[in-house]
Amino acid sequence: MSFPWPQKDRAPPCSSNRNSRPSTALRLPMSLACCLPIVECVYCLACARWAWKRLLHSAGHDSETWGVASAVEFEPVPRLCRYILAVYEEDLDRPQWAPPGGYGIDTRSVVHRKSYEDTHGRAPPYLIYVDHKNSDIVLAIRGFNFAQEGDYALLLDNGLGKRKFSGGYVHNGLLTAAVWVFDAECNILRELLEKYPEYTLTLAGHSLGSGVAALLAMVAVHNLDKLGDAERKRIRCFAIAPARCVSLNLAVRYADVINSVVLQARIYCSTSLLLDYCSFVDDFLPRTATPLEDIFKSLFCLPCLLCLRCMADTCIPEDAMLRDPRRLYTPGRLYHIVERKPFRCGRFPPVVRTAVPVDGRFEHIVLSCNATSDHAIIWIEREAQKALDLMLEKERLMVIPPMPRMERQKTIDREHSEEHEAALRRAVIMAVPDAYLPSTYGTFNDQSTGGAGELHSAPSSSETRSSKLAEWIKQVFEKDESGEMVLRR
Repeated sequence: MSFPWPQKDRAPPCSSNRNSRPSTALRLPMSLACCLPIVECVYCLACARWAWKRLLHSAGHDSETWGVASAVEFEPVPRLCRYILAVYEEDLDRPQWAPPGGYGIDTRSVVHRKSYEDTHGRAPPYLIYVDHKNSDIVLAIRGFNFAQEGDYALLLDNGLGKRKFSGGYVHNGLLTAAVWVFDAECNILRELLEKYPEYTLTLAGHSLGSGVAALLAMVAVHNLDKLGDAERKRIRCFAIAPARCVSLNLAVRYADVINSVVLQARIYCSTSLLLDYCSFVDDFLPRTATPLEDIFKSLFCLPCLLCLRCMADTCIPEDAMLRDPRRLYTPGRLYHIVERKPFRCGRFPPVVRTAVPVDGRFEHIVLSCNATSDHAIIWIEREAQKALDLMLEKERLMVIPPMPRMERQKTIDREHSEEHEAALRRAVIMAVPDAYLPSTYGTFNDQSTGGAGELHSAPSSSETRSSKLAEWIKQVFEKDESGEMVLRR
C-alpha cells in the first residue's frame, strides 16, 4: 500500500496515535487548569477594587460636594440631643448622666414621660417638653435598648416591601410604633399647639427612636386635622444617627420636614474586625442597606453578613438600586458632621455639610474603628455642640447684627425650599419609582381624612408620565414676550 507523502512523514500507527493524544476526558481539566490563572487575576482585581472602594473610602467623600450648614439651621441639633439624653434619666430632678452644663430642661415644663411600662413595648420611652425659651414643643424618643424585647420586636417586624405608606415603602415595625405614639399623644399635642400658636412641634429621636420620630412626622403631616389643622411648616423632625426606614421617593419628598444628622467616621480599618462586630463600620445604621431585621437576626455573624452585603452592593450599579422601590434610605435632609481627614491622625474642627441628595445618600459602608462612638448620642451631642460653637464664633467675628440675622433665616428657608424642589425634580428625571412633582411646593395633599394608619396609594403611572413630560417641556421651552412657547436659548 502506497502513501501520498514520504515514508519519513508517514503518520504513526493507530495504536500509537491513541496512546500519544490525551483523551477528551483529560483535555477538559487541562483547559480549565489553563484558565485558572486568568480567573485568579480577575478575582484579585475585583478584590483590589472592592478594597479600594471600601477601605480607602473616607466618610467625608460622601458629602464633599454639599453646602456648609449655618448656625441658624444647625442650632437645634445639640439641644435636641440633650433632650433625648434626658429620656434615659429616671429622675430629671436628680440626674445621674447629665452632660457638662446639664440637659437644659426646666422640669416644670415637662408635660409627661412614658416608660417601657407605659408603652407596653409598643414604642420606645419618650417625653413631651415645652421649650418656652426656643418657642418649641418637643417630643423626644430614646434609642435602642438591647435589654428590651419590645425594641427587638419593632426591628424584626418588617420585610422587603411589606408596608406601603404615602405612595412609598416604609419600615413596618417603626411605622406601627409611630402610629401608636400619635394616637396616644395627638390630643395633648393639639392642645399645646392651640395654646402656643407661635410654637413649632419638633419630633426628635436617636437610633431606633430616630426611625420612629421620622415616621411619626410623616403620620402627623397626613393627619393635620387631628393637630388642630396646624400648618405643615410648624412640624419638623430631627433624626439623630437615623435608621434607613423610608423609600427614596419618600426620603426626598419629606425633606422639608425631616432632618437627619450623621456623624462621620475615621477612615482606618479596625484591627479587631472579626472580634468586635461593633467596630466594623462607621455608624453603619445610616449607611448599610442591610435590613435591620437581618442585622439583629445575625448578631453573632454580623461581620460576615455586612461583608457579603458590602461586596454585593459593590457589584450592583447604583442605577439599579435607585430603581428598586422597596429599598430603604435615610430620611429627609441630611446633615453630615465631618471631623476627620484621610490619612490624618486625631480629630479636626468639625464642619457640618448639608444637602438633599437623591443619589449618594450614604450608600458606601466605611470600615472604621469608631462605629460605637460615632453612633453614640453622647458623642454626637459633643461634636455637634463643638461644631455649633465654631459657627457662632465665626459669625461673631463677622459682627452680624440682629436684623441681617433674621434676613439670613428667611434666606436659608428660601434656599432650602429651592434645594428641596430641585431634589424632587431630579428624582423625577432619574425615574425614581413613585417620585412626582407637587403642583405647588410644600403642598403634597398629604392631609388625610382617615386614621393615622391609613395607607395612601401612589400616583398612577399616567400621572407620573405627565409630570415628567411637563418637566421636560419646562426645560426645553420657554415663553417669549408675546406669551408663545419658543425653544430656550
